[in-house]
Amino acid sequence: MPDNPSASAGKQAAHGRAPRSGHKAQPRREIQELVTLRDALRYAVSTFRAAGLHFGHGSTTALDEAAFLILESLHLPIDDFNAFADARLTARERTLLGERIALRVDERLPAAYLTGRAYLGGIPFRCDKRALVPRSYIAELLRSPLFDGSDEGTALVGDPQEVTSVLDLCTGGGSLAIFAAYAFPNAAVDAVDLSEEALALAAENVADHGLEGRVRLVRGDLFAPVAGRRYDLILTNPPYVGREVMERLPQEYRHEPQVALAGGEDGFDLVHRILARAASHLQPGGGLLCEIGEDREVLEAAYPHTPFFWLDTAESDAEVFWLTASALQTTPVR
Repeated sequence: MPDNPSASAGKQAAHGRAPRSGHKAQPRREIQELVTLRDALRYAVSTFRAAGLHFGHGSTTALDEAAFLILESLHLPIDDFNAFADARLTARERTLLGERIALRVDERLPAAYLTGRAYLGGIPFRCDKRALVPRSYIAELLRSPLFDGSDEGTALVGDPQEVTSVLDLCTGGGSLAIFAAYAFPNAAVDAVDLSEEALALAAENVADHGLEGRVRLVRGDLFAPVAGRRYDLILTNPPYVGREVMERLPQEYRHEPQVALAGGEDGFDLVHRILARAASHLQPGGGLLCEIGEDREVLEAAYPHTPFFWLDTAESDAEVFWLTASALQTTPVR
């Protein structure tokens, strides 16, 4: 597994409020010297770099992380910092930013946990320690020609309107279930997770998006709570971080639910279980879309005769696979 599992992996903070982390951090005195948002950005970038922070929960650089933290904290659009760069900070805003910058450094809390919100593919989701920060590559794939019906020649799903049932395993905060509801407008989506806390967060996100009538949240262990049901499509971003990588995770990831990251000795304990049962829960012509990280060779060695179809995204190379229902029927049980 990679040193940065969030680049492959795969909350009850209200928007703009301080996180329910139980931690407090005092802003450095120099925060009071800042005048504009541009000043705050420069200060945050310098502070983050000096602290040697780890990024990967939606941002990959100190600059991106600082811009997101500042704009989201001040309830500003996160896609255009320059529009507000020279706006002057109020005393309250300086204090708020100072506290959050200090928490980001002192506690190594991901910025999304500090703001209570994360964005995946431009879609906002509530975000806190009840579930992983949303970052699955599957979201991008669902909007690609492979699934959106725009390219019949390469499509894995020819017509998204014809998808009427989707299962999202290990849904966490519900981001992929919500993506699926948008991608397949006629689909009923079952979203399963073992964590009651994660499902509570997912319920808040489903309600925020007005999808209570289409996304059903179910608590249980993988396929157990949907016994007897079959789906046109199964999505899953399961825990897949191996033991050795779990032992050296950067502090930022240790704030996330470890059960949502740890996948056993080689990372594939749940993946094996999903592969063993997926065929019995798919309609003929259906398929499984599963994110597994960078250990493609390990999985292929375990299933040498299984025709995994590996998919790339803008930020990943062969970290998500597709298997048809027919291919899964011949996949050996491990």
